[in-house]
Amino acid sequence: MKHGFIKVACVTPDIRVADVDFNKENICKHMWQTSKERAKIVVFPELVLSGYTCHDLFTQEALLKAVRKALAEIVEFSKDLEGLFFIGMPLSYEGELYNTAAAVNKGKLLGFTTKSYLPNYGEFYEMRQFTAGPDKARLIDYEGEKVYFGPRLLFTADCMEDLIVSAEICEDVWAPVPPSTDAALEGATVIVNCSASNDIIGKAAYRKSLIEGQSARIICGYVYTNAGEGESTTDVVFGGHNIIAENGTSLAASKRYRNSVIYSEIDIKRLQSERRKNTTFRISGEKVLPRIPFSIQFEETVLSRRFPAKPFVPSDESTKAKRCEEILTIQACGLKKRILHTKAKSVTVGISGGLDSTLALLVSAKAFDYAKIERERILAVTMPCFGTTDRTYKNACLLAEKLGVTLLEIPIKEAVRVHLRDIGHSEDARDVTYENAQARERTQVLMDLANKTNGMVIGTGDLSELALGWATYNGDHMSMYGVNVGVPKTLVRHLVRYFADTTPEYELKKVLYDVLDTPVSPELLPPGGDNEIAQKTEDIVGPYELHDFFLYYFVRFGYEPDKILRIAKISFEGIYDEEIILKWLKTFCRRFFAQQFKRSCLPDGPKVGTVALSPRGDWRMPSDAVSGVWFKNL
Repeated sequence: MKHGFIKVACVTPDIRVADVDFNKENICKHMWQTSKERAKIVVFPELVLSGYTCHDLFTQEALLKAVRKALAEIVEFSKDLEGLFFIGMPLSYEGELYNTAAAVNKGKLLGFTTKSYLPNYGEFYEMRQFTAGPDKARLIDYEGEKVYFGPRLLFTADCMEDLIVSAEICEDVWAPVPPSTDAALEGATVIVNCSASNDIIGKAAYRKSLIEGQSARIICGYVYTNAGEGESTTDVVFGGHNIIAENGTSLAASKRYRNSVIYSEIDIKRLQSERRKNTTFRISGEKVLPRIPFSIQFEETVLSRRFPAKPFVPSDESTKAKRCEEILTIQACGLKKRILHTKAKSVTVGISGGLDSTLALLVSAKAFDYAKIERERILAVTMPCFGTTDRTYKNACLLAEKLGVTLLEIPIKEAVRVHLRDIGHSEDARDVTYENAQARERTQVLMDLANKTNGMVIGTGDLSELALGWATYNGDHMSMYGVNVGVPKTLVRHLVRYFADTTPEYELKKVLYDVLDTPVSPELLPPGGDNEIAQKTEDIVGPYELHDFFLYYFVRFGYEPDKILRIAKISFEGIYDEEIILKWLKTFCRRFFAQQFKRSCLPDGPKVGTVALSPRGDWRMPSDAVSGVWFKNL
C-alpha cells in the first residue's frame, strides 16, 4: 500500500447451480490464490455460493442451510489469509429472504450488505423470491454473533486511514441514486459490486460506461465482479464481465464468456487528491453509516497497472487525431474572441522555424479564417540574430509564404550589440545576459510593431516551458495572448504533425515535417560547424517527455516526487535508467518552485486540458514557497 496503491481482484469462479459445496471449494481455492497474490480486496459475484439462477430453489430450506454451513467454513478458512473478501449469498432472516454480500476477513464475518434495488422487469423477477434490504443498517444476531446487516456498510482498514470500502449489489448501481453515492459521501474510497448481469447485444458497452461513470461521479475505485459460466442458460447467458475502474477510467477488464480473475491496483491517494480539489464533492460532516474495521498487512504493492509515458498524448491514433483537432479549435476560438473583442487590426507572431512558433502561427491562421479576416494581417516576424541557422530561417520564411501571411524580416543583431555595449557587457561573454538580451529585443520589436499596426502580440511559449520557467522574463515570457500556454511540449509536436498530415498542400506539409525534425532550441548561441544548432534545449533542462510526465502527475494528482520516480521507472523502462530519471526529476522540482514568479504574471491564454498553470485559474502558488519537503525522499 506504499504510495496509496491497494491491490484488488475480481474473481468469477467455476460454479454449479445449487451445488453449494462445489461452489464453496472453488471460492476457497480462489481466496487462497488471491491472498497469495497479495490482493487486499477480493470480490466474488452475486449469489455465488448458491448460483444466481436457482430461482424458486431459493425458497428451499435445504439450500439455505447449505449456504449457511458453507459460509461458516469460508470464514474459518479465511483465518490465515490476507484480504477482505466479499461473497454473494442468499440469507434468510426473520422470515424474509435477502440477496446479500458477506464480508469476510481473517476468520471473522464482518457483516452482510443487502441489495437495495431488486429488478423485476425483463428477464429479472427477483421480487418473486427476495425482499429488498432495509433502508438503514442494523446489528442482527447471526450464529451467536452480532453482525451488521443492511446497505452502505463502511469497512475501514486498520493500517490505511483512507481505505474505506463499501459494497453494493448488481442492480444497485443501475438505480437513479446508487447506495454507493451515500457511502462515498461518508468517505468510502473503494466500492465493490457483487453482480449477476446477463449479456445481450450492446449491454457490455453500457455496463462499462456505467461503472466508469459511477467511479467518476463519486471519485472512487470501483471493483465490479460479474457472474459467468456455470450459471443456468435456460433463458440467459452470463459473460463474466469484470471491471476495475478508478475515477472514470478502466484499469482492467476481463474477456467475456470465460471465467477468470483480474487484478489491478487502485490509487487511494490519487482519489483523495481529486476529492480535495473538487469543491462539489463534500464528505458528509455527520457520520451515520456503520464503520466496521478490518485487518490487512501494510506492504509495498507490486504494480501491474501501467502509466502511459506520454500522459498528454492518446495512444490510439483515431483518438489522437480527434484530440488534436479539438485542441487546435479551442486555441483558434480563444484567439478569435480576443481579436474581435480588442478590434485588433493585426497580430504579430515571432517565428523562429521551431515547433512552438510554428504552432502559434498555424493557430493564428485558423483563428483568422474563423473570424473571416484575411491572413495578410498576420505579421510573421523573423528576427535573425547570433544563433539563427540557415535551416530554421528558411523554414520560418517558407512557412509564412505557404500560409499566406505577411512575412517581415527584422534583423536584431546590431540592436543587441548596441544594447550590450550600452550596459557594458562583452559580446564574448555568452552568458544569461547575452542570451536574454536577444529574447527581450525580439519581444520589444513585436510589441512595438503591434502598436504600430494597431495589433496584438501572440505568445508562443508552451505549458512545459512555463512549468520549467524556460522563458526569458519579460522576453518571450510576455505577450498579449498566449495561444500555447495550455499545450505541453509533447503534445505540441503531435499538433504540428496532425496539421502536416491533414493539410492538402504539399509544400506546407514538407516544411512542417522539417520543422518537426529540427531539434528544440532557443537559438541564442552562435551555431557550430556547418551552421548546425549549437544550443539544444533538452541537453540543458532534460527530455521534455520526462518533464511532461513529471508535470502531469505532480500538478494533476499531487503525487510526491518519490511516487513519481517509482512509476516513471515503470513507464520508461528500457528508455531511461533510474539515475537519469532521478536527475531530471530533481531538476523539474527545483525549477518548478524557483520559476513560479514567471507564472504569477502570465498573459491570458486558453486552457485546453486538465493540467494548466494559469495564476487566475488552475495553479495558484506563492513565488517564495520552499521546496524542501518535496526533496526529502529523493
